[in-house]
Amino acid sequence: MAIQRRPEWLKVRLAGGKVFREVRELVETESLHTVCQSARCPNIGDCWSRRTATFMILGDVCTRNCRFCAVKTGVPGAVAPGEAERVARAVKKLRLRHAVITSVNRDDLPDGGAGVFAEVIRQIRRYSPSCSVEVLIPDFEGNTAALDRVFREKPDILNHNLEVVPRLYAKARPQADFERSLAVLELAKKNNLVTKTGIMVGLGETRAELTRLLERLVEIRVDILTIGQYLQPTARHLTVERFYSPEEFLALKQEGEALGLKHVESGPLVRSSYHADEQVQKIESLAQIS
Repeated sequence: MAIQRRPEWLKVRLAGGKVFREVRELVETESLHTVCQSARCPNIGDCWSRRTATFMILGDVCTRNCRFCAVKTGVPGAVAPGEAERVARAVKKLRLRHAVITSVNRDDLPDGGAGVFAEVIRQIRRYSPSCSVEVLIPDFEGNTAALDRVFREKPDILNHNLEVVPRLYAKARPQADFERSLAVLELAKKNNLVTKTGIMVGLGETRAELTRLLERLVEIRVDILTIGQYLQPTARHLTVERFYSPEEFLALKQEGEALGLKHVESGPLVRSSYHADEQVQKIESLAQIS
């Protein structure tokens, strides 16, 4: 099936410029992966030009087959040695104030890759002590020991995406479980971490389902929520049921914050790490006020 024509507000500028090329060359030189490239993020030009990138560790092949995601799926190779230090060197060279680290799902590993996440956090803090660290982690199949390995490193933000409303899990991410993902966020909050999650709209969810999801997030004291438009990456992926208008995204932001979420980043092109450096500043400011 052909990919639908996008509305005017979903058009983005082409990637380019001196800083963009500098970031691209650094990623290639250090043999790193970024979710910006692997997931075909529409904001790559904006983010890389601002010297921000979301580093994707543990390779670029995912063991799951979510029907909305452009990341390659299959049998991953061995974990590359020295990856944590290479990421930390890149963070230092980019002079980042806030680093975002994510990964593919590695259900083939005993701890799902949690140990590598922990080492990346340690190495970034060794190379760049003033840089805050956000990790966007998988569910580690609910392995609490694996989750604890990451929690013990006290990342500045613990992010785990719910992606879609519960009813759409079977359709969009059949190897995941909504309640298990919710439990990851709840456990992170019990470990006194700033928690964050992200969802996509446009896959057939109802407004009532979105409201109930917002309420569930407030119940488990999630701090930050990102809401963005689902965009079909290839003809093989799920089709867009409808495009939300900028006004509808604003209404979702207002509803979420009125219910009690500290910050909702909501817009057609918003993704999990979109302007993540600004989000951590917002949360820090709110903490100082309270």
